[in-house]
Amino acid sequence: MPRPKPSLKARALSYLAAREHSRQELERKLARHAEEEDDLEAVLDWLQAQKFLSETRFAESLVNRRAARFGTSRILSELHSHGLDEGAIGGWKEELQSSELERAWEVWRRKFGVAAEDAAGLAKQMRFLQQRGFSHSAIQATLRRAKQLASEQGDDESGVS
Repeated sequence: MPRPKPSLKARALSYLAAREHSRQELERKLARHAEEEDDLEAVLDWLQAQKFLSETRFAESLVNRRAARFGTSRILSELHSHGLDEGAIGGWKEELQSSELERAWEVWRRKFGVAAEDAAGLAKQMRFLQQRGFSHSAIQATLRRAKQLASEQGDDESGVS
């Protein structure tokens, strides 16, 4: 005897048990399984009313997953692509901007660890950080810090203090 197909509500709860979803993302996933008699909007409204679906929790989850690897503009762009409005994004922009310099430094340090020795190497490092969504000012500050660190290490190795 074949198993009955799970209802939209059951599917939604299964998706939400795995991780947070935005309303737009969950709607897209459930639409494939909706049949004529199903009211997808009613299911989504019920999930929100019961606090199973929360745009704020989704934003927090996405920011926490992405912050260690990406810059502010990339994360904010991803939040907007999930259909979140400015209200759901809330204070994330300020929080991300305040930590961007340190996050850019950590991403650069894990990827490269040493300052570029020539213009081509410098351009490669800049492009990498740009593609990760870091601001121009964060990239410049990171590469200045790397250059300064390299010159300090060079002075230490030559015995000059």
